[in-house]
Amino acid sequence: MTSTPPHHSILDKPFVLDLFAGPGGLDVAGHRLGIPSLGLEWDRSACLTRYAAGLDTLHADVSAIRRESFESLPPEINVLAGGPPCQTYSVAGRGAGRKALEDVKRYIDRLTDGVPETTVDEQLEESEKRGSDPRTALVLEPLRYAIQATRSPNRGHRPFDVIVLEQVPAVVEVWRHYARALQEKGLPDGTKYRVVVAVLATETYGVPQTRSRAVLIARREGLGTPSLPAPTHRGYEAREWKRRNGLPEALRQPTLDEAPEAERRNRDELAPWMSMRDVLAAPVGTHPGRGPFLVRSNYGSSGIPGRRGVRTDQQPATTVTGRISRFVVFEHLDDDVVYEGSRFSMNEAGMLQSFPPDYPWSGTARAQQVGNAVPPLFGAHLLSAALGLPAPAPDLMREPWVPATEEQRAKLRSHGCGAADDCTARCPRPE
Repeated sequence: MTSTPPHHSILDKPFVLDLFAGPGGLDVAGHRLGIPSLGLEWDRSACLTRYAAGLDTLHADVSAIRRESFESLPPEINVLAGGPPCQTYSVAGRGAGRKALEDVKRYIDRLTDGVPETTVDEQLEESEKRGSDPRTALVLEPLRYAIQATRSPNRGHRPFDVIVLEQVPAVVEVWRHYARALQEKGLPDGTKYRVVVAVLATETYGVPQTRSRAVLIARREGLGTPSLPAPTHRGYEAREWKRRNGLPEALRQPTLDEAPEAERRNRDELAPWMSMRDVLAAPVGTHPGRGPFLVRSNYGSSGIPGRRGVRTDQQPATTVTGRISRFVVFEHLDDDVVYEGSRFSMNEAGMLQSFPPDYPWSGTARAQQVGNAVPPLFGAHLLSAALGLPAPAPDLMREPWVPATEEQRAKLRSHGCGAADDCTARCPRPE
């Protein structure tokens, strides 16, 4: 495994609590940075993947842990992270999305004003009875955890020092309201944070995929002003790539090559974006390598459902979603003939998300697990920026992952589920 050089975090001993942890994207980032973490995850299959990977996990409902067993969490946890489910914000230009957004803003204000948790729960229940999507409330959980930390005797009422949140771009307005509340009003006990919010492109951090994420990084006052991670790679520009590869002059637009000299100079200081070929061509671990190919996505392009996006292996992947297993891959025979080859394996799909080769995807709905995950290399950049660490090495995720032994897996599951080989009554119901 690639190691990072010695460094000093703004915290003596960072320890991450990862809410809605999924199969482990942010925890893999922490693992390779030498930062311990505990993940809370509701989905059984994602937990099986986490156990197989050797990641400390609680198979639990995030809301239930906050309400019923917050005091059982390790008191030394000082970094709160997570990506709450986002489905109700994916329509943020329409009526339902706007209403959900305004509702969430009101609840953020009520929580930071110190409205009792029981009152907020009652209001949320009434809202659900009137037809609101129950998942809307989940985006409030990071704030509710931050408040609960200040009320926890087990922690000595100590607030989290750092908060790192990420989600789809539509959630950026929620993060901005979070930022205003944390900076201007603070938590009910008076704790305030310095906060930065932005939408970032993952390919500018070395992920071989074009994917935009809304991020929030907060530091408790007294720990300095947080910064967004500085890009290490160039952004992917489809028109520039097509121009360089033979697109007719009449169809292209000006690119950075035609920009002012200072802008070109800044661009030239960054590494080129990573292509699918960069991570899939060479054999590594059990991955045999893959020759030149074209890939056609299973969903529409440019907002047109019937237009299937096609990219070559010399480009980054389109956004990896739960449909990655349906992408059609065409292998090149020569310049004139291609044939349909094998679909991406889960190992390959994970590598396009920047997971290390041979990550042990387990359980069912594996493609959905891959698509829902935080790209680990991007997560490493977020954690490094939040903690004041140097940018992670570009090859941080290149070494194959070493899965947990059966003994380690059984121990992790005993802790996370209550039994070494099965779920128990304390685990969330599948429905």
